[in-house]
Amino acid sequence: MAQSVCKVEFFTAEIPNKVGEGAMTLAALKDAGVNLVAFWGYPLGAKAKKAAIEIIPETSAGFKKIAKKAGLDVEKGVAFLIEGDDQPGAMAALLGSLAHAGINVDAVKSLRAGGGKFVAAIFVAKDDLRKAAKVLGAK
Repeated sequence: MAQSVCKVEFFTAEIPNKVGEGAMTLAALKDAGVNLVAFWGYPLGAKAKKAAIEIIPETSAGFKKIAKKAGLDVEKGVAFLIEGDDQPGAMAALLGSLAHAGINVDAVKSLRAGGGKFVAAIFVAKDDLRKAAKVLGAK
């Protein structure tokens, strides 16, 4: 299976869980010239007043300052961005190699990207980053 794995910086923020908040956040980032590799959001619990958003910008240098100007208080983390050939078991193989190495996955987001490809973001504990990078063959 042909795939590429790279370490990426991601940023997490909390926003009000109200209609249009995500759209306003994305518009502010667009206006600041930020191109996104990935973005997702979700409520923080049932009937939550807050939602979490996670952002992987194409360029993370200076993103904290841009986010602050957009009204976001972000926390930075590191994840693995994977692009590969879409086939049955692609994610099972990746997660299996991490499990075999004793690495617990904190979160994973994976989508079919079209054209026979998939893309995924895998998040592990900070203490496991170096070991996971080796297991996944991250650049």
